Amino acid sequence: MTGALLGLLVGIGVLMMWSVPAKTAPRSNAGKSSTTADLLAQAGMAGVRPAQLYAMCAGAAFVVFIVVAGVSHTASIAAAFAGFAAYAPLALVKRRRAQRSAELRALWPDVVDNLGSGVRAGLSLPEALAQLAVRGPEPLRAEFERFAVDHRATGRFGDCLDRLKASLADPVADRIIESLRLARDVGGSDLGRLLRTLSQFLRDDARTRAEIETRQGWTVAAARLALGAPWFVLGALCLRPQTVAAYDSATGVAVLLGGAIVSFLAYRVMLLVARLPGDVRVLR
Repeated sequence: MTGALLGLLVGIGVLMMWSVPAKTAPRSNAGKSSTTADLLAQAGMAGVRPAQLYAMCAGAAFVVFIVVAGVSHTASIAAAFAGFAAYAPLALVKRRRAQRSAELRALWPDVVDNLGSGVRAGLSLPEALAQLAVRGPEPLRAEFERFAVDHRATGRFGDCLDRLKASLADPVADRIIESLRLARDVGGSDLGRLLRTLSQFLRDDARTRAEIETRQGWTVAAARLALGAPWFVLGALCLRPQTVAAYDSATGVAVLLGGAIVSFLAYRVMLLVARLPGDVRVLR
């Protein structure tokens, strides 16, 4: 029992180290995974610190280990399910990020249209952004309201744009904000045309992605069900401790470890095959 608990704690530590990018590695423009802080911001959970997320992972693993060990009286099975529980909070945050990204993808064309209308009406760029707190899409009004209050308090357009970009944490928002910054700094008469072109591009991209995601949704769901079915069966067997007692042996531990490795590899391959190319934040 003590050895299994020690192995569980080691596994949680390895998971945490694997999830956090090295701080010494330079942040490249593309192809690098987001930091945990970026992940939380993109999920709309900027108030949660990475340490709190990792504490939730460790707490979930500990609770599940105690519960499953108490029901099945088998430390190896309890450690296996505790490993799944340790990843669950991180998986929920990633799922929330995907949902929020899909929601914002449908809202940005309206934001760009409102900006274009304000520019054509003769509003300054700070005023055009501030009026989105009233006329913009409902889920984004709070962010633009904070921008308006920030700009009224400081009058520093560039710094306010930086804080708005950090709070939105979205690749499309990065492009829009940098376009406005460039127009503010160097001037030009093509901002309205740029915003109209960007709005049409965003609508076409959102329509195409929605069609593809709808078609692949059933396939991905079926693959996840097939992946989780053996573990559901194992969880049901835990209700009869005498049935799963063999998993406390060396052979049983090897079977569980092999199944976990195969499940992990299969899940990663499934995600790799089903993944759509996404926008990368290159203008942070």
